[in-house]
Amino acid sequence: MNYKESIAKLLADNIDVLSDEEILSLVEHPKNTDMGDYAFPCFKLAKAFKKAPNLIAEELVSKVNDSELFSKVEAVAGFLNFTVNAEYFAKNIIEEVLNLGVKYGASDIGANKKTIIEYSSVNIAKPFHMGHIRSTMIGESLHRIYKFLGYDTVAINHLGDYGTQFGKLIVAYKRWGNKDVIDANPIPELLKIYVKFHQEAETDPALEDEARAWFTKLENGDEEAVALWTLFKEMSLKVFNRVYGKLGVTFDSYAGESFYSDKMPAIVKELREKNIVEKSEGAEIVNLEPYGLTPALVTKKDGSSLYLTRDLAAAKYRKDHYNFDKNIYVVGSAQKLHFQQWIKIVELMGYDWYKDCIHVDFGMVALEDGALSTRKGNVAFLEDVLDKAVEQTLLIINEKNPDLENKETVAKQIGVGAVVFQELYTSRTKDYSFSLEKTLSFEGETGPYVQYTHARACSVLRKVEVGSNIAPDYAALTDEASKAVVRTLSKFAEIVILAHKNYEPHTVARYAIELAQGFNRFYHDNPILVDDEAVRAARVALVQATEIVLKNALYLVCLEAPEKM
Repeated sequence: MNYKESIAKLLADNIDVLSDEEILSLVEHPKNTDMGDYAFPCFKLAKAFKKAPNLIAEELVSKVNDSELFSKVEAVAGFLNFTVNAEYFAKNIIEEVLNLGVKYGASDIGANKKTIIEYSSVNIAKPFHMGHIRSTMIGESLHRIYKFLGYDTVAINHLGDYGTQFGKLIVAYKRWGNKDVIDANPIPELLKIYVKFHQEAETDPALEDEARAWFTKLENGDEEAVALWTLFKEMSLKVFNRVYGKLGVTFDSYAGESFYSDKMPAIVKELREKNIVEKSEGAEIVNLEPYGLTPALVTKKDGSSLYLTRDLAAAKYRKDHYNFDKNIYVVGSAQKLHFQQWIKIVELMGYDWYKDCIHVDFGMVALEDGALSTRKGNVAFLEDVLDKAVEQTLLIINEKNPDLENKETVAKQIGVGAVVFQELYTSRTKDYSFSLEKTLSFEGETGPYVQYTHARACSVLRKVEVGSNIAPDYAALTDEASKAVVRTLSKFAEIVILAHKNYEPHTVARYAIELAQGFNRFYHDNPILVDDEAVRAARVALVQATEIVLKNALYLVCLEAPEKM
């Protein structure tokens, strides 16, 4: 049962100056639970009703005070405050969770809506480093959240597999590469010869000309150039997919920059025909200064395209191919101007779907612990970080619970989950420093803390007879600790919708912490295995419901939910 919708329905019968949607949007949770479980501010009604908000609230009390859902409805300082009938509330929420299970919190608001989500977008033959975790995990979490809400989603890894750097890499490979050595350790070895190219080019500028010539061959489909480019791509994807596998990340498409190379001429032609581009020192630009943006370069002097041109071609292809309702790009905030420019150009081209192209930006991640394994200078490979987290988790398990079944598997679930959770627990727009020590803590606001809470709930359920015929006495769940857990359970659906609306997975991560903390207080205050079977049944039901919702929340933020730890 959605209590917000029930309140909105009660109010809609007595308020005709706001739409049902407007009324629903105003229903909120008071920060102080002493003020009730839900509240409706009456300030927006003052002008239409020609009365003070406090008087409006007092008049509404008598009209909505006869619902069995609430034990008390009162007017306080212009707010209409609703206190739920705790026993009835617990019964409704817990039974709904138990009935819906993995679908609790899900909805069909995205039914028949196609959503593209582009994320990770690593560069071929370049390190998959710690900096890539933000786009990868924010994107994967949004992918899961949108699917949970019924959207028809397409996850795209827009690989960086095009550009002059591949001409450089081909030259480097032909001069200094060893296929067997590189195949054994692809990314570090490709990086090594790429760095060597730049070192050698400082004293031999002719290498740059050679690289440009090889990239031209690649663009023109030269057999050797394409074969080497394909080799680099296959080697890289082998490593990338190993890391994605550890993270539990999947994609529907790996169509990268190269996929759109034959689609760019049509875009440039259209820009010319619509008189959107103009010449500037031999290049072609779109003058965006009238819109508060700097000019956007579309083609270079030599006629070659740029990243912006490729994004225009990609967006046009995705609209034509998928007919998306929303086209989301999970890309760092450093690219903000780039997205503002090409989305504005789409608008100037006359396509109304420009407004459906969304740049979900994010801040930077830095490494607080310089001791993390690195393979090249200050590049911290993401796989190294994950492996280190798993290794240290296994040490903790061997110390605290050496007889744990499948402890290597559990160590992977906890170690990788810890890294992912710290990433998603931070608001995406903020910079943060990654600390492995803090991440792996089983206390505080961490992934292992939530996972341990889930395992604790599973442990309780293994000790009791779940699904017995004893009717739960939901009156046993009216103490403050129990009410707090039920109240948090009831919020899950709106939390998921809020996360999707704001493109903010951290909303779900913080919710998981709130639920875990509330459950642990309940567990401390309320013995589960009591003699009174009806009380025990009620408390067991609350444990079951918490286990289900914790697991659902952990899934949405890309963590597994171990049953034993």
